[in-house]
Amino acid sequence: MHGAVTGNFATRVPWIQEHTGVSTGQLGIALAFPAIGASLAMPLAGRISHRFGARAALRGLLALWTLSLILPAVAPNLLTLCGALLVYGATAGMSDVAMNALGVEVEQRLDKPIMSGLHGMWSVGSLLGSAAGTVAAHAETDARLHLALAAGVLTVLGTVSCQGVLDLRSTPDEHPPPRFALPPKSALIIGAVGFCAVFAEGASLDWSAVYLRDVLGTSAGLAAASTTAFTCMMAAARLAGDHVVARFGPVRTVRASGLLATAGGLLIVTARHPAMAVAGFALIGLGIAVVVPLAFAAAGRSGPAPSQAIAGVATITYTSGLIAPSAIGSIAQATSLTGSFLLVTALAAGLVLAAGVLRVPERRASVSSATFDLKGS
Repeated sequence: MHGAVTGNFATRVPWIQEHTGVSTGQLGIALAFPAIGASLAMPLAGRISHRFGARAALRGLLALWTLSLILPAVAPNLLTLCGALLVYGATAGMSDVAMNALGVEVEQRLDKPIMSGLHGMWSVGSLLGSAAGTVAAHAETDARLHLALAAGVLTVLGTVSCQGVLDLRSTPDEHPPPRFALPPKSALIIGAVGFCAVFAEGASLDWSAVYLRDVLGTSAGLAAASTTAFTCMMAAARLAGDHVVARFGPVRTVRASGLLATAGGLLIVTARHPAMAVAGFALIGLGIAVVVPLAFAAAGRSGPAPSQAIAGVATITYTSGLIAPSAIGSIAQATSLTGSFLLVTALAAGLVLAAGVLRVPERRASVSSATFDLKGS
């Protein structure tokens, strides 16, 4: 459900730009506000879960996120669009943290890796949402109608789905997490790994087609194939990633992933034929796919406040996704687009060196102090 909101929204950005009458530069400013809203609001997710319980918190936050899909389409100008996207990002980030905190808890109870598969389902939802949005855009459906219908359907499906999640509740004597707090040191170190992966993701998603068109002189259709190759490989790798992690562990998996992504970056910057560049972007997608799920899982194990640690890692990764597209553009303007992807290649190599921070600690002897209400699960 969460991914489907993103997919539906992304397909209607051109309609929203035309409806609000903003320029390309103004649209770029507005599209920074989801990441700003998410970064500001994510630390609140742990306190909301403490106050209402994990199930009710996720149900409410997910409903706010799905319903916020309506807001950008009804914004009449740049100012209101920025406000709408700020709310859109804030609800996205809080529901994201709540979901990942529950995912970490389920993974620990099952004692086997599942986070990659959960993020893989997010990718599937994003692909399905973008497919629905593409059909609506092709039919020239008014985005206000399309996104309102999508929001209604996804809100109902999300509310029903939340009935089956764990109802994690805090004990009466447990202090609530702070409304705002700096991420713990452990989250900063783990977040650096996620930063490298998300930077490569943002650069590849936003610039792969441009790279093939401008550097290799390909057609628009072939240029778009690079983005498709990247997203498909990323989704497939996440769905299959849990089996790999179960066999080789998170550290060796991320080291191998970093090597694949680095090889993909080298293919891109040395490409003399479009097929090499397309293969390079596919390798980057394959290489970085499982890194962020494993970073969230490591954050959830890193201390006594999983939600706070996950929020810290999520803030760092969202920030990386925010700055990556503009950083690539700035470096390309100063040097070349090939030079920009040398940076992406270097960050992918950093995954090989930093993978050790995701090591799974020895099983804790003590059990969690939290209690669980499993009624309705």
